[in-house]
Amino acid sequence: MAQKVCKCGIKRESGYLYFVDKQGDVSRAKMARGGKKKAKKRK
Repeated sequence: MAQKVCKCGIKRESGYLYFVDKQGDVSRAKMARGGKKKAKKRK
């Protein structure tokens, strides 16, 4: 389970996942979104 460690004053941007990396720094990664299914073309 996740636990809040401290308040860092980071301004969060939507679309990114924020986490603490192996060095103990706050890092961010672009969130993966599911691809949309393409509609079949009508002839």
